[in-house]
Parts: sequence; structure tokens; C-alpha cells
Amino acid sequence: MQAILSISRSQAYALVRSGELRAIQVGGRGQWRVDHAELEAYIQRCYEETAALIAREEGPPP
Repeated sequence: MQAILSISRSQAYALVRSGELRAIQVGGRGQWRVDHAELEAYIQRCYEETAALIAREEGPPP
């Protein structure tokens, strides 16, 4: 996940802690797992949010 998103371990953990990216904690050492479908859904939401931001910034045509 970190490599796909090009983010640090702490940034990935922050996404999980904030609830932006759904994950499960498994094993005795508390490792986190993110399902591929959850990661894809997160990426899609980011694309949609970015598109909406760009549309707001550009505003209506003159």
C-alpha cells in the first residue's frame, strides 16, 4: 500500500487511524491489513475529490 500510494509508513497509519482508509488489525503483533478493494475505493474517492476541487477552482466559464 505504501508503495502504491508513494507515502511513508506513518502517513499510511494516519489514513487508517482517521478512517479514510479501512483496514483490519491481525496477528499478535497488531499488524494492519488493507484489502485491495478498499485501497482501490480510497484511490477512486481521491480522484473524485480532486476533480471536484479543480471544478470549484475553475468556476463557470466566462
